[in-house]
Amino acid sequence: MMPAVSSVPGRYLQVGFPASVNIDSLIRRGMLFLICLWLAVAVVLPLTALLSQSLFDRAGDFVGLKNFLRYFQTPALAGSLVHSLYVSSVTTVFSVVLGFVFAYGLTRTDIPGKTVLQGLVMVPLFAPTLLNGLALVYLFGKKGLITTGFFGLIENSLGLNLAWDIDLYGPAGIIMSEIIYTFPQAVLIISMALRLTDARLYEASESLGASKARTFFRVTLPGAKYGLISAALVCFILSFTDFGGPKVVGGNYNVLATDVYKQVIGQQNFAMGATVSVVLLTPTVLAFILDRLTQRRQAALIAAKSVPLVPRPDSRRDRFFFLFCALIVGLIIVFYATAAYASLVKVWPYQLRLTLAHYDFSRVGGGGYASFWNSLRMSLYSALAGTILTFLGAYLIEKTRGAAVIRQASYFLSMLPLALPGLVIGLSYIFFFNAPGWRLPWFDWMIPNPFQRFYASMSILVLANVVHFYTVGFLTVTTALKQLDQEFETVSESLAIPFYTTMFRVTIPVCLPAILETGLYFFVNSMATVSAVIFLYSADLPLASVAIANMDDAGDLAPAAAMGLLIVLANLTIRFAAIPLIGSVRKRTQGWIEAGKVKP
Repeated sequence: MMPAVSSVPGRYLQVGFPASVNIDSLIRRGMLFLICLWLAVAVVLPLTALLSQSLFDRAGDFVGLKNFLRYFQTPALAGSLVHSLYVSSVTTVFSVVLGFVFAYGLTRTDIPGKTVLQGLVMVPLFAPTLLNGLALVYLFGKKGLITTGFFGLIENSLGLNLAWDIDLYGPAGIIMSEIIYTFPQAVLIISMALRLTDARLYEASESLGASKARTFFRVTLPGAKYGLISAALVCFILSFTDFGGPKVVGGNYNVLATDVYKQVIGQQNFAMGATVSVVLLTPTVLAFILDRLTQRRQAALIAAKSVPLVPRPDSRRDRFFFLFCALIVGLIIVFYATAAYASLVKVWPYQLRLTLAHYDFSRVGGGGYASFWNSLRMSLYSALAGTILTFLGAYLIEKTRGAAVIRQASYFLSMLPLALPGLVIGLSYIFFFNAPGWRLPWFDWMIPNPFQRFYASMSILVLANVVHFYTVGFLTVTTALKQLDQEFETVSESLAIPFYTTMFRVTIPVCLPAILETGLYFFVNSMATVSAVIFLYSADLPLASVAIANMDDAGDLAPAAAMGLLIVLANLTIRFAAIPLIGSVRKRTQGWIEAGKVKP
């Protein structure tokens, strides 16, 4: 066969390769290999280091599975697994049931103010879970508003005793904290499932004379079942792996997440910390696999052509759902308003004079305002790096032809971080990046660790955040890329236009709304997270979310609440500032779609 020769200089290899193998294709495959290699270094190797560490004792001697036997034979440790399963299961039930009712009100009724209600119910997504625990302390703690009957004011003025002690520090407090944390996630997932129901099914049910109750159980629930399953699995994973809520209101009721922290920070027992991390990881991975299977089945339903359902007005139904949604939103507002008020009073609950003294962080530990600025800087770096890496990864996987093996490997590695709790990522990074080197088995050779220089630096904090939140951003960009017709790449190749020209002139402008949303997602979550960075920060790089945990340990609850509110305000400011920009970009992109330039 004759070697291929191109009429366009530099576009095709001149000797030894067919014309179908051009330089663009080789560059894309090379970049895809680098993405796969980066994911292997950032995800697989640290996870391998964590798993191997669980097989050694504190002295560094290989003990096999003895750490796991010791774990399950120690009642205090093994009980944490039962506790985690219990609080996660109860949280999942409440979050999914309440989330379904709220999502039903947003999607299947004609209630007013849907946009406002949906926006306000998402506020917990912008807050660190540590703040949820602190707000519960100010409401239900020993000196809480509700525990003391609003400081006895109502009892003294009206003669009513409204004091209610729920025994906050234990399962009750953890479950309440996790419900607040996971409820918005359930609303988002279930709302999407309810919006995708085919209106023709309801028309058929109505024409057959089925009652509303029968239609609900035969049409609505089956149509939303995959969304409900996915919401349940996500709520379970989030509550099972959360560290912030149990850290503040867990008391002596240990769960796996706090056990990892206590073993590593409290006892410096890294071997047992790794063992508990593996135990924490196992149910999460199983739930993740089930969620992926559920998503595939739901995607099959989404692919079918359907008619959107437009809710009809019904005064009694709409009144009920409006009151329910308004009550939920009102409770969320009161919840965070209590934390804000507590951060502004002099001494809770004895001196309620308003002051900004608690916002003077130089008087307490945690790093002061330097920790807040470090978190802002870290979040900006994470948003920038995470957005670039997720877009390149999704683009190369979607648009690269051939190289099936490396594409599948890259996709698998891109999905893997979703199953990793933040604590597991942080602890695995200690074992991998802090290791001086690796000794080869059967040889007395030590390979120096070239990545050790990144340990205890801003780079490792950014990397941990990028990995922790990588999968959601990857899926967001992948969904946007699937809207683009493959003909763009085909035509570009036929005209010998470099792929990067098409990417910058067509792909990125069309996907810009999803790219901006991905950047916001990285920023907001990097500001709020504590689990992924609590093992990795250094004294020279204090962080706001970690400062909250340290102030809580020191008993400085009001400054801790103040720092948490600063994180919420920063996230909300970025979110609201981006709304006009994203709206403008989305409107322009929609104009292209309607003009037929992009396949919807």
